[in-house]
Amino acid sequence: MTEKMSRVSRGQQNTNNNKRPSQSKKTNNKKTNSKFKRITKYTILGLIVLFIVGGLSGAGLFAYYASSAPKVTNAALVGTSQTKFLDREGNVFYSTGSKRESARQSEIPKQMRMAIVSIEDRRFYKHHGVDPRRIIGAAFANVTGSSLGLQGGSTLTQQLIKLTAFSTKSSDQTLKRKAQEAWLALKLEKQYSKNQILTLYMNKVYMGNGVYGMKTAADYYFNKSLSDLSVPQIAFLAGLPQSPSGYDPYSNPKGATNRRNEVLTAMANNNVISQTEAKEYRNTPITDGLAKEHSSLDIEDEDNKVDDAYITSVRNKLTDLGYDLNKDGLVVQTNLDSKVQQRAYDVANTDDYVQWTDDMMQVGLTVTDPNNGQVIAQIGGRKQSTLQGTNRATNTSRSSGSTAKPLVDYGPAVENLDWSTNHSLNDAPYIYPGSNISVYNADRQYQGNITMRKSLALSRNIPAVKTLQEVGYDNSAKFLNGLGIPIKAADLVASSAIGINVSSEQEAAAFAAFDNGGTYYEPQYISKITDQSGAVKEFEDSGKQAMKGSTAFMLTNMMKSVITDSYAKIINTSDYAQAGKTGVTAYEDKLNMPDGSASDSWFTGYTKQAAISVWTGYDQPNQSGHSLAAGEQQFTPLRVYKAVMDYIMSSTANADGTDWEMPNSVKSTTVNGIKEYSVVGADTSAENVISQPVRRAPTTPRRSSRSSSSVVQAPSSSSSEAESSSTSEQPDSSSESSEPASSSTSSDDASEATSSSEPSSSSNEDDQPNEEISQ
Repeated sequence: MTEKMSRVSRGQQNTNNNKRPSQSKKTNNKKTNSKFKRITKYTILGLIVLFIVGGLSGAGLFAYYASSAPKVTNAALVGTSQTKFLDREGNVFYSTGSKRESARQSEIPKQMRMAIVSIEDRRFYKHHGVDPRRIIGAAFANVTGSSLGLQGGSTLTQQLIKLTAFSTKSSDQTLKRKAQEAWLALKLEKQYSKNQILTLYMNKVYMGNGVYGMKTAADYYFNKSLSDLSVPQIAFLAGLPQSPSGYDPYSNPKGATNRRNEVLTAMANNNVISQTEAKEYRNTPITDGLAKEHSSLDIEDEDNKVDDAYITSVRNKLTDLGYDLNKDGLVVQTNLDSKVQQRAYDVANTDDYVQWTDDMMQVGLTVTDPNNGQVIAQIGGRKQSTLQGTNRATNTSRSSGSTAKPLVDYGPAVENLDWSTNHSLNDAPYIYPGSNISVYNADRQYQGNITMRKSLALSRNIPAVKTLQEVGYDNSAKFLNGLGIPIKAADLVASSAIGINVSSEQEAAAFAAFDNGGTYYEPQYISKITDQSGAVKEFEDSGKQAMKGSTAFMLTNMMKSVITDSYAKIINTSDYAQAGKTGVTAYEDKLNMPDGSASDSWFTGYTKQAAISVWTGYDQPNQSGHSLAAGEQQFTPLRVYKAVMDYIMSSTANADGTDWEMPNSVKSTTVNGIKEYSVVGADTSAENVISQPVRRAPTTPRRSSRSSSSVVQAPSSSSSEAESSSTSEQPDSSSESSEPASSSTSSDDASEATSSSEPSSSSNEDDQPNEEISQ
């Protein structure tokens, strides 16, 4: 029994042993579940803590940003968001938009208010300035592309704050800005009623074509008051602020129609009108009732005409910086000298200073301060009938003629090769490299070995082309780029030596570097911008060294000889020291233009006080009657320059008209009574220098047939180098010039006059009496 019981006991023990694994598994599951619960619990607690901490941190950051939010006054809310330009004296000379007529709350029909709310902020009357549901909906809409234009998360209240206190510049769309915008919107909702806020928005918003406010827009677009507008017209105005230029009914009627129909659909969905009415109104032409004339707002402001080119340049700079001038309410301090601008305008638009050929003859002019790059005046055309059109002062599509020679040839030669001013150049028959095309001077003559000074002063073509070949395209392009003229070495050809496409803005800035000792300043129109929040952005005059001081002085000294020894002597004066270069661009023979005529005439000159670049010509230079005749017509840039420079030098307090002082890096040598200059320390052992006066060549009769013209058809850029016409400056009635920018690229100037004024109409080409001219 004992044994049996023992067996049973052992069996029970075995049975218990057999059950242990399952019991252990159950225990382990309990432990696992317990562990999972603990992890879940801690995770939830952690998330709660993170949410609380994040919320507190976010709230703290929001409070921090809100504390520095700008103040929004009632005057600011009621005021316009127009941008104002100030001249250097602080006087307003331009404001965006027209005069604004504000609407009273009682003047705004309920249907007008509801149309705006339907398309811009459907929950406007329910939220408190910021709409979380709208923000979430906007995020969804941005992904799906839906919501009938309601993709933005900003409420109408936030939009009013933005129009009042901030700019729309993309770089300003920061978390801080958004937080401040939301905070100010919440505050505004406590101080003003919903309809007051909506009225302020309607009076401030930009409506295109220089119009601010919906009351003014109703009059501009439909010649109606707000209360007289039809439903389709209300819908059009309600949808316009999103993109005033994109939905302009005059320039983009299709876009305007689509936007108006979106508003009509939104109005129907918001139960402002029925779906049947919306369908009917969508069939209404966008031109229904649209005004064709705007007599009250289209009267051109004469002051804006005076400053038009400058205004255009400033607007372009602000746009490049990312500002929206029509919405940002900027105060822009510019560098405009209004007195100089007025004189330049008078010179261009009256016959009191210059005898213009006709009203179609055009001009592009830029005046800069050579010591800081500030643009103080600019003229983009004359006899303008519209505003903010073509700005010929910044147009880079016309050939410079021989004003290119200091920039492309002789500047780089002194800078890189250390040539002396009396470096010997050979003015002899020459073929463009890689071609069988001859390079010609204007007089079809050759002067043999002449100094670089004489070659520049008399604007000889052949030495200029040879100089570029010695300098090399890489050195020339580097020099040009340093002066703000972005031309690649690969784009230079041999004929670039005597003409490149450039603007008066670029030349005024480039020649200013010769003027000030070698520092290039980018043209500066703006000195300071203040936005609606009070934030100020200042623009410093940051120059960069573009050439050695020796190069600047030696080129300036040689260009002084242009003033004294070429036909540019008509502007010579003892009242102030000046230097500069003339340029004329002639036609190809195949165009059959009048003998000796030109398409473009230039002069870029400077004193220590100012640098002025002037271009004259016609917008369609190849049309009959649009050429510049040899003689006085080609003198026009010189006359314009002198009229403006004389005013600057006589009206500016302490104007600097002194001569340029030789720097220590330059030495002078007098040979046979002539003072020439060279670079100190330069190895001139192998340099061939000569000393000679800038002597005028004997008179040579000119061939009268067009076949004898110095302009030859240039090959295409895919073949050998483009051919030149001539350059030895010929402003008399038989002068030769180079090709226009519209044809192949070559350049040439008119030659010297036979007297200190203009040559007679019977003057022969290169009419140069044998007389020495003091260097």
